Amino acid sequence: MSTAENAEAVRLLLDGLGLSIEDLHQGNRTTPTLAEYLPRVIEASGAGARRTYGPYWIRTTASLGNRRLDEITATDLQALIQQAVNERVLRRNDRGGSSTREHMIRALRAIYSRAVADNLLAPHRNPAARVIKPPRPETPRRALSPDELAAINSAVATTGNDATLDCLLMRLHTETGCRRGGALGLLEQDLDPDWALIRLVEKRDTVRWQPVSPTLMRALLDHRAGRGSGLPSDQPLLRYRNGNPLTKRRYDHLWKRVGERLPWVASQGISTHWLRHTTLTWIERWFGYGVARAYGGHLNARGPATTTYIRATLREVATALAALTGEDHPCAQPPTPGTLPPHWPWMPPELQ
Repeated sequence: MSTAENAEAVRLLLDGLGLSIEDLHQGNRTTPTLAEYLPRVIEASGAGARRTYGPYWIRTTASLGNRRLDEITATDLQALIQQAVNERVLRRNDRGGSSTREHMIRALRAIYSRAVADNLLAPHRNPAARVIKPPRPETPRRALSPDELAAINSAVATTGNDATLDCLLMRLHTETGCRRGGALGLLEQDLDPDWALIRLVEKRDTVRWQPVSPTLMRALLDHRAGRGSGLPSDQPLLRYRNGNPLTKRRYDHLWKRVGERLPWVASQGISTHWLRHTTLTWIERWFGYGVARAYGGHLNARGPATTTYIRATLREVATALAALTGEDHPCAQPPTPGTLPPHWPWMPPELQ
């Protein structure tokens, strides 16, 4: 037989046995158990991944930790995912366990994609890749109406033990459309008062300089002077009255309190992210998709959004902000008389 015929015969034999050349190379290697390998995955993961996937990794280790990575099947993983869905904590905004299912699948794929990259498994032996991730259901979030937003702002300003802080948070999120993690990650050095910009670090460590109104910038500087060092530093910007850095628990308490005052807020599960929807919807309607995408700091993805010429500039984002707030901005294009869209009085009373 010729060399080509011999190679084809070997290929057919390996296919019949369900093996590959990579499997032969790995034959003398001992594949680690999941519990042995997971610490390496955790070490190579960012803080966000550890925080999000940590509970799912703990569950996976408790169920499958003593088994080798190459012994675990897609059916084993699917059973583990279904168990997590069945045992999830039911909340008001539950959507049939879709969030639990998605996070569990992503946590498992993080383990196995790393194992493939480390040559512990051949790509076609990755069981996590064969677990089907169902499509994400449509989000119930929507843009709030001016009346709804005014009612929420009123409840925020007239309840709680620190209305000044809560109104500052409402203004920050409604004006910039930033995520909760972006606000909590603000440092004292992330303010540029000369150009009225703040530095936001959000999903996947993306960084952007976001325009803010002079009113919001003054409030942030006053907050830094009154509760922080008063100087640019690498310390957290947002703080309680006692000087301790703000945590996500402040947001939880804020929306629980607003929900007690406004039952429809609680029944619909309205949260900080709804403010982002509200702002970006308004920006998109008046300034287009490209500006709204840049305004919200959305990541590039496959599709028309990657087209270079629809990416908005800082000047365009600042111009949209100036129209939203009704305040001039140093980076904005001067408006043409009669071209400004209408804006609503959404500002919390404490900052007007």
